[in-house]
Amino acid sequence: MTSAGVRLFGHAAVPRGATVLELLFDIVYVFALARLAGRVADDLTIVRDTLLSEAGQTLLFFAAMWMIWSLNALMTSVYDPRRTDIQVVLLATMLGTLVLAVALPQAFGERGVIFACTYVLLQVGRPLYLTLALRRQPEWREPSRVLSWHVASGLLWLCGAATAGLPRGMFWTLALAIEALGSVTNWPVPRFSTGGRGIRSARLHSNRPGFARVNFDHLAERYNQFFMIALAEVVLEAGGAISFPGFSPVRTVALVAAFAAVVAFWRLYFYHSGTRAAHPETGGPALRLSRWSSLSLLLIVGGVICTAVGFAQVVEHPNPPIDWALVVVIFGGPAVFLVGRSFLENPSTSLRHCPALLAGLLLLGVAAPVTLLLPPIAAAVAVGTIMAGTAVYDATVHRDGRESNPAM
Repeated sequence: MTSAGVRLFGHAAVPRGATVLELLFDIVYVFALARLAGRVADDLTIVRDTLLSEAGQTLLFFAAMWMIWSLNALMTSVYDPRRTDIQVVLLATMLGTLVLAVALPQAFGERGVIFACTYVLLQVGRPLYLTLALRRQPEWREPSRVLSWHVASGLLWLCGAATAGLPRGMFWTLALAIEALGSVTNWPVPRFSTGGRGIRSARLHSNRPGFARVNFDHLAERYNQFFMIALAEVVLEAGGAISFPGFSPVRTVALVAAFAAVVAFWRLYFYHSGTRAAHPETGGPALRLSRWSSLSLLLIVGGVICTAVGFAQVVEHPNPPIDWALVVVIFGGPAVFLVGRSFLENPSTSLRHCPALLAGLLLLGVAAPVTLLLPPIAAAVAVGTIMAGTAVYDATVHRDGRESNPAM
């Protein structure tokens, strides 16, 4: 890289819209989310004395894959994704993510070393390159902080790969906890001060040179696109489950309920907005991300995946009795989605300020235990009806009628 290239790194304008390469990057996550959905479905079929440990492993993998995606989305919202070197980083991450998705089913078995080494390489390689590319600019401290935390967590990932069984799970859980703590606390490192502010806070509030700034329009669009990928899993899981046995009255009702849930998720995500600041290009209300937006989207996507698996299980096994674990998944998914959506934006959209989201959450909680006494199709119909009703109620609360930015 030339000296001029280094000097200009991080100062080019980030486009509001996502680039084609970023859309290509998300295609890998279609496969990755399908793998995770498959693990959730498998968790529902194992004996109950191992359910907790298996579900914990699935949650760990989901959080790890999400950490990779979210940090890459943040990178392309700070540094111009049209740069050749940033594109190379994205392509390398895309290949690594594909390897992780392939290794995921046996990551706690024979493919643990492949999974851990690939994950560490991705999480250390990205901030290492950014640190080197910014070495002549004040902004180098920001990726170097992230690098420090991932080097520490990377050692635990590798230690876990060298073990098996429970020790591996403990090492990897601790490693992921370190990364989550770093993300929540803005990756603090002694003597790498930003004037008392964390990385994201400094980007948002400081007007001084030396701080990279996040293009939140770009980041919001990346969030929207990832949500749409997750939403497609409901269609894929439910549609795939009904394809082989074919239509029947019960399966058709379950498919319609799944479709109603998809529409409700879409409506609540894109049209629910407590902020009324107009977006400069679309004229619609801007999606103003909160400081918890990354965790919020993690909950939203996780909730959608659980819902997808729940509907697929009802389609495949429509005859009673219903299993309590299935009730937890099919009702818990929409509940987690509502909680995550309530905190995606500024605090004005939280549950205590939105009666529609709160009402939907309460109805899910009331209906879930009742469906334990009914056939599985009753759970699917209840979830579809409650989510559709929540979306309609939300539309009456937020009468703006325009979707949050950016337009898809």
